[in-house]
Amino acid sequence: MSVVIPVKDDAAQLERCLVALRSQSIDPFEVIVVDNGSTDDTASVAQRFGARVVFEPSAGIGIASAAGYNAATGDILARLDADSIPVVDWVETVSSTFSVRDDVAAITGPAHFTDGPRWLRAPAALAYLGSYFALTGMALGHVPLFGSNLALRRHVWHSIRDEVHLHDALTHDDLDLSFHIGVRNSIRYIPALRAGISIRPLSDGRGALRWRRGIHTVVMHWPHDLPWLRIARRAVFRARVLVRSAA
Repeated sequence: MSVVIPVKDDAAQLERCLVALRSQSIDPFEVIVVDNGSTDDTASVAQRFGARVVFEPSAGIGIASAAGYNAATGDILARLDADSIPVVDWVETVSSTFSVRDDVAAITGPAHFTDGPRWLRAPAALAYLGSYFALTGMALGHVPLFGSNLALRRHVWHSIRDEVHLHDALTHDDLDLSFHIGVRNSIRYIPALRAGISIRPLSDGRGALRWRRGIHTVVMHWPHDLPWLRIARRAVFRARVLVRSAA
């Protein structure tokens, strides 16, 4: 299992993430930090924790994530952000889920805020992530992937990596990945796959941009990927799989 962490100028948060990975109940096969043009000591922090550093000069979290996936050698590609704090059995949960669920191509899970006012953390996380999963789920017709806490099989990435919209600056990379994986493959929400994240998405002033990126990503897949058409294609695809397996 390879853990991929795209980072730009976030060395302090990255260190916390790497401390959490070092404390896992089982170790990942490798940790890959993708330095996406950082001017701080991101690379030196990653190296200090034994992570492999991949330098990706082209800006964009989707491009950086793809560089990490392409460099990874594990059969499972797990993804965290620099501000993600995986719970102690996060790696174990990823590994055990894929080992017992041959039918699952990708998984994602919940997150909680680790900073900000304590009284605000739980309701804010519920509103932020609840709206993301609900709205994007309706647009997709299935469970979406959440970029701060996901994993997928390497062969699945290789099957769709030429389809994802890496070089469109407005693309919401988690959502785009969900569009390309979700018709031919199964995405599952795993409640035990938990990670903490920073409350920054609600306080950094980029909320409008995130909404714009989400809407842009949904619309760029229409009309071919309208929800009811995706659901119909998923049903046809699964029926064909059942027929082949019964033959």
